[in-house]
Amino acid sequence: MGKRTIVPFGPQHPALPEPVHLDLELEDETVVRAIPSIGYVHRGLEKLAEKRDYNDMIYVMERVCGICSFGHGWGYAGAVEGLMSVQIPDRAECLRIMFHELSRVHSHLLWLGLLADGLGFDSLFMHCWRIRERVLDVFEAITGGRVVMSFCKVGGVRKDLTPEMLKMVKDTCDMIEDEMRKTGLVFMKDTSVRNRLCGTGVLSREDIIDLSAVGPVARGSGVNNDVRSANPMYRDLGFSPVLYDDGDCWSRCMVRVDEIMQSLDMIRNAVRDLPDGDVSVPVKGNAPVGDYVFRVEQPRGEGFYYVQGNGSKFLSRARVRTPTNINIPAMTRMLQGCNLQDVSMLVITIDPCISCTER
Repeated sequence: MGKRTIVPFGPQHPALPEPVHLDLELEDETVVRAIPSIGYVHRGLEKLAEKRDYNDMIYVMERVCGICSFGHGWGYAGAVEGLMSVQIPDRAECLRIMFHELSRVHSHLLWLGLLADGLGFDSLFMHCWRIRERVLDVFEAITGGRVVMSFCKVGGVRKDLTPEMLKMVKDTCDMIEDEMRKTGLVFMKDTSVRNRLCGTGVLSREDIIDLSAVGPVARGSGVNNDVRSANPMYRDLGFSPVLYDDGDCWSRCMVRVDEIMQSLDMIRNAVRDLPDGDVSVPVKGNAPVGDYVFRVEQPRGEGFYYVQGNGSKFLSRARVRTPTNINIPAMTRMLQGCNLQDVSMLVITIDPCISCTER
């Protein structure tokens, strides 16, 4: 056995968009153990539920993360609506799905750009982020915000979309699909990319179940725990889980690339089949005593939202469990036995979001 050394990785590193620290125990160039440390961007957002009206708290919850802000707002709103036995209109539910899938597309494009940058394809990095801007342009045109949109509210959504807005959404999906077929799909078939990703960082189906991994990390090992499978409206829009069985880096990446294409199809179906009717129902009064749980399939996996009412307009508790938090044990498992040079790439393939994790 060679001499063990400890090499720090992060919290500031070119491969990390957000701060997380790893102590890497090495024998020569092989990682034998990785010890994670977080806590660099903790803000205590959940505690604010005790001081904010439950209707206003959604503005705080969608600031948990700048990438999946809509999903956090939806998760919180869904939990409060369940606590108060509120049924939102079908049109509002469909518009939420449309916005959430647009968020998934721009999140996965952001990740694909970071992967390209990590592999040395700087032009593709900039190209992916240029495509992503088109989604943010849609958000800005409809809501006035590119990152925090405040489109979702307790009881539905804040505004309806005009036919011109719906056409803009559809045309943007067509443009992104065309760009993805020219670049993203070709990138994943590149020989040098496949040589780096295939057979590296393998997680077996048993590893995923033992470590409770979620999202594309789980689906890249053939485990279907996609929350969208339980939503009838998602199924009506053509959803089916994207699964790969090899469990390596390439499989996790292909899950996200295929999900971009599937999300674009579902958004176009939502535009075509958008139900008629109102986009919200009034929600008034105090939150009843009790608690409720709601789940949303965020771009990185299952988001778990818990609220507890106490009979007043303030909640006793609002809790979020984010997918990156759950996937950190899977990340440390896949790092065991890898070469030091592959660490940054393996971290990128779980698409970590530390802002979500620390809140």
